[in-house]
Amino acid sequence: MIGFIVAGLVIGALARLIKPGKQNLSLLATLLLGLAGSVIGGVIANLFNTGDIFELNIFGFIVAVVASVLLIGVAESMSGRGKGQVRR
Repeated sequence: MIGFIVAGLVIGALARLIKPGKQNLSLLATLLLGLAGSVIGGVIANLFNTGDIFELNIFGFIVAVVASVLLIGVAESMSGRGKGQVRR
């Protein structure tokens, strides 16, 4: 369980580094989006028979980071802080 949380934090942090621009996300939001991305990555890796959902493998890790980048984009757009918003 602790390993799953640490992996989620690492995946969330990598996703924030990959996503261009400044994200106004807290550490908790980064952790939660990383955890969600790691679950998505694990499920997709399991669908492709490359490993178990709780098993760390390279395919699942890459999919988890990509999913987390997409989730960060969705979180930004839902909070009204996406690139399309004009700040005054």
